[in-house]
Amino acid sequence: MSETIKVTDLPNFIGQDLEPSSWFEITQERVNQFADATNDHQFIHVDPEKAAKTLFKGPVAHGFLTLSLTPFLLAEKSRKIDGLVMDINYGSDKVRFVQPVPVGSRIRAHQRILEVTQKTKRHWLTKTLVTIEIENQEKPALVAEFILMLVVK
Repeated sequence: MSETIKVTDLPNFIGQDLEPSSWFEITQERVNQFADATNDHQFIHVDPEKAAKTLFKGPVAHGFLTLSLTPFLLAEKSRKIDGLVMDINYGSDKVRFVQPVPVGSRIRAHQRILEVTQKTKRHWLTKTLVTIEIENQEKPALVAEFILMLVVK
């Protein structure tokens, strides 16, 4: 279970790694649903037979699917902020798709707070280093810096 902290304590956690999320399987069904939602039906994602003849040796998840799963994966192990009204996606820095995620593989998220900036009494900006790991792979799938605006009571 995640601990609850005061927003004013967030700077104390800069540089600390949180426990990684649970493993999450990337299924062909999820990849197909993402393709439908984004109109990106490139064969390397949705046609297992054709994808098997590529350097990927099978279908791979869209990079943006992996990126879009990041908030879900991070939420499991993130510290809870006392009095949090909402957190708002403020953007990303240095997003890199390091390695494709094969369909059928499992991913999990690692996170480390890099920066915390108080903007107003109720608004705090955080920058978090996020690494999405692929099970049994040396290189990660994705590395990015996520920026969130935290709004507190």
